[in-house]
Amino acid sequence: MTFVIGLDIGGTFTDAVAIGSAGTLHTAKTPSTPPDFEQGFDNALEVLAAQAGLTVEGLLAETGHVAHGTTVALNALVTGQVAKVGFLTTKGHGDSIAIMNVEGRYLGLSPHEAQDTLNTRKPAPLVPRSLRLEVTERVDRDGSVVVPMDEREVREHLRHLVAEGVTALAVSLLWSFRNPAHERRIKELAHEVAPGLYVTLSSELTPRIREFARAATTIMNAQVGPALRAYLDPLEGRLRDRGLTGPLLVMQGSGGTVAARRAPEVAITTVGSVLTGGVVGAARLARLLGHPHVVSTDVGGTTFLVGMIVDGVPVASAGTVLNQHPVNTPALRVHAIGSGGGAIAAVDAGGNLRVGPGSAGARPGPACYGQGGTDPTVTDADLVCGILNPDYFLGGTQRLSTDLAAKALLERVGVPLGLDAEGAAAAVVAVQNGQTGDLARKVVVETGHDPRDFVVYAFGGAGPMHSFAYAAELGAKQLVVPLGPTAGVFSAYGLAASGVTVSAELSDPAPLPVDPARVQANFDTLAARVRTALESQGLDFTSVVLRREVDARYGPQLAEVLTPVPDGPFDEASVAAIGDAFETEYVRRFGPGTGYREAGIHLVTYRVHGVGTLPVEPVLPELPKPAGRAEDARKGRRRVFLDLTRGWEDTDVYDYLALGPGHVITGPAIVEVPTTTVAVPAGAEGRIDRFGNLAIHLP
Repeated sequence: MTFVIGLDIGGTFTDAVAIGSAGTLHTAKTPSTPPDFEQGFDNALEVLAAQAGLTVEGLLAETGHVAHGTTVALNALVTGQVAKVGFLTTKGHGDSIAIMNVEGRYLGLSPHEAQDTLNTRKPAPLVPRSLRLEVTERVDRDGSVVVPMDEREVREHLRHLVAEGVTALAVSLLWSFRNPAHERRIKELAHEVAPGLYVTLSSELTPRIREFARAATTIMNAQVGPALRAYLDPLEGRLRDRGLTGPLLVMQGSGGTVAARRAPEVAITTVGSVLTGGVVGAARLARLLGHPHVVSTDVGGTTFLVGMIVDGVPVASAGTVLNQHPVNTPALRVHAIGSGGGAIAAVDAGGNLRVGPGSAGARPGPACYGQGGTDPTVTDADLVCGILNPDYFLGGTQRLSTDLAAKALLERVGVPLGLDAEGAAAAVVAVQNGQTGDLARKVVVETGHDPRDFVVYAFGGAGPMHSFAYAAELGAKQLVVPLGPTAGVFSAYGLAASGVTVSAELSDPAPLPVDPARVQANFDTLAARVRTALESQGLDFTSVVLRREVDARYGPQLAEVLTPVPDGPFDEASVAAIGDAFETEYVRRFGPGTGYREAGIHLVTYRVHGVGTLPVEPVLPELPKPAGRAEDARKGRRRVFLDLTRGWEDTDVYDYLALGPGHVITGPAIVEVPTTTVAVPAGAEGRIDRFGNLAIHLP
């Protein structure tokens, strides 16, 4: 048997799955071990191996590949524990990353925050002035060399930066996306002057128009690349020593993986990896269940994540924002707030109850863990509200203390608000449900979609407990909780199910009509780069699929809209069709009547994504129909609070392991799964499907 392993390290739990070619599936959910996350990785492998009846060495010897979602790059940027970077750019442009095109005052902020101009601030420049050096060279907008590069000056700059202790170099020259020759020569010189220096070129990482965003992305990649290499190299070596012969793959924010040996070169693309595994898994499951439009939701220990799948494809964007700096790499559009199971509840100075964004994390964790935590969390509230069973957390492997949870809720929430412990718990659950519902509605409605067209998928350890509330707030009528063997570890399943993805892009701004030969040449160039990049991964693919898109905009505008481009050769009609597709997407996003064809349409940045399918694909096994009835799975009743309108009520509790395909339960009900708990509200009906998922039809 050959296995595929997916392993996702989150802030609170490390989730893992091992899917066998014969349809067997093993799962592990173990506490994360910050700051030594490698230990959590090893612990999860031990659990998987034990379930498979093998040693870790035996399991790895039978593993085709390991797909890993890691927070290393993200943690480095968030905490500031990054490499010391030197920055080389064209003479006269060294301050561009400090000026920030004025964008720094509002990037990543909500409209309300951006309008509060008295309190908005630009972040500090990514590189201090002393390490930002200017190079005598100039390439014009057509790619012609106007001023040759002064190599003597470059060598002097490199020696100065090395003497200042930089361990990484970022190079972003003006118009290098048109002609990268000068950047490539700087890289050669850097390796001559300092052979071990980590070097990132903007022309290799993000050959896209707009100087500031390109430079910022290049610098952030240089900041985290060494840390990712320092993490992955020994990890891969340890896996090799223990018997892994297949590749170690690293999840990217784009929803695909990349070989671990190549990941540090594009380290910034892994920043969103812990957010995207669940969306990829949801897209795969949606194809099996026939759901074209899905809202993917994940409530883990720290965050609440929302992504969308439209017409079977995860919704993506051409870039993201991190710490008020633009990141010019394609990524799945995943929205996050700090409202997970470990989100801390507190009453502010104005007497308002706040839930999150601070989290109790894995250590010490919620108060009910009994590990020294005293802050009340959503998990504590779920326990006091009767949603969680204190004797069946993680399948009974960890006992929770209702007394400690009630004490924390009473002291930190109840007393300030004049509530008892149960009232405080109910208030925390209500606030968490409200803010998760607000985000889900915002993501769907503000992108021009009708929530009634979507099915909500809910996973993560805490997602199934709260999903009925935020799905109802959204206005959806159908909810699917992925259970079966992937229950509670669905993001890890998404990692195992993902292919290898690489992307290539180039900016070539021009207004329509554009010569079809020019469009064809751009996409052919990018397709060749993608195929070369896939070949360089050192992996065997059973198939490679390419997908094309272009960033387009109306003439007077600055912001582009990502527009899909179908396969096939280009002529005048197919190029014109790109403009039509752009207007369709523009109107869908911003509303009828917002388009203005008279302004002209510009094609700006061309992009090709390539997905390589690996020889070993995970198979989600179908479950046999049970012999017993759903009533036989009822394990008792308990008093539960699910929402404010109905309050506390006696609720049936079911043992998920005794349920099977075709079984139907009616709410209010609690379904206890070894890795999670599902709440089914009053008036709703839940049905177990052939894969073991619980499909809930909301009233």
